[in-house]
Amino acid sequence: MELGGGGPAAGPGPGQAALGRGGLEFVQHTVGSLLSSYGWYILLAGVAVYLLVQKISQGLAARPSSQRGGADAAVEPDVVVRRQEALAAARLRMQEELNAQAERYKERQRQLEEEKRRQKIAMWESMQEGKSYKGNLKLNQQPEVESGASSAVPKSKPNKKPLRGGGYNPLSGEGGGTCSWRPGRRGPSAGG
Repeated sequence: MELGGGGPAAGPGPGQAALGRGGLEFVQHTVGSLLSSYGWYILLAGVAVYLLVQKISQGLAARPSSQRGGADAAVEPDVVVRRQEALAAARLRMQEELNAQAERYKERQRQLEEEKRRQKIAMWESMQEGKSYKGNLKLNQQPEVESGASSAVPKSKPNKKPLRGGGYNPLSGEGGGTCSWRPGRRGPSAGG
């Protein structure tokens, strides 16, 4: 006998070739049954994984460029200084506008309170003189209505005549003229 001549290291024999062919047939059968059962699912999963990998690779490719852009801004300090100065100037302008609005509001509030105070004084003086409170109130409100055009108070007409007499009632069926409406007859239709 040869040393190592008849062992498995000598080469595939007829029994091993059959085992390799049988194993290959088994793998083909298993893969074929898997593809026939779950083929579409496997295909869709493969496409989803491919698209996910593409999306992630694009995100990673874009990220270093944005970091480089931030580094470029840090390299040019005069650009950063100009941007900060522009922001500070814009903030200052907005603060000045806000302060001006606040001053106008305070002035308007002072004027309104002064007007109310004058009205109260005038009302008190008229009450001391014995004049009616309501008459004075109407006199005081008329200049405000003229000065404030935003409040629309309709003026009443002194000689207003009613359109119909006081005894007219549209629900009674009387005095409405020659035409009168009557409801139709209730019940099933005649015929038949």
